[in-house]
Amino acid sequence: MDEVEQQLSKQQIEEFREAFSLFDKDGDGTITSKELGTVMRSLGQSPTEEELQEMVKEVDADGSGAIDFQEFLTLLARQMREASGADEEELREAFRVFDQDQNGFISRDELRHVLQNLGERLSDEELAEMLREADVDGDGQINYTEFAKVMLAKCLLN
Repeated sequence: MDEVEQQLSKQQIEEFREAFSLFDKDGDGTITSKELGTVMRSLGQSPTEEELQEMVKEVDADGSGAIDFQEFLTLLARQMREASGADEEELREAFRVFDQDQNGFISRDELRHVLQNLGERLSDEELAEMLREADVDGDGQINYTEFAKVMLAKCLLN
């Protein structure tokens, strides 16, 4: 697994693979800048043609003028970092709000408490699903790295 894939959850990679496949019209494993625009718009972005060409150029490691899936992941990871607008300190502060006992993890109860304070009323099933999606290592709680991935992904998709 390369560095980019380590920044993304398995679910994110699968969602990105599905989006990539949808727009790889000829099935050759690459997408052009035009196809990339369709993908980016489907993920809630609105790049100009110039921005699309620049994006392809930035990650097109083999100089083919199109991007393969690995280059696509690199592009999306970069977009997530840039789109987040949240610097490390803002993310850490948000994590501290959720991590009420300051033990370095967000428990199910802490997640429920903060979401209720924000006016979110979730069923036990919805809360369990939210925890499952974020809890990459499966230990039943969310550490900072897992929290940061979820927050960055939300920034990309919003």
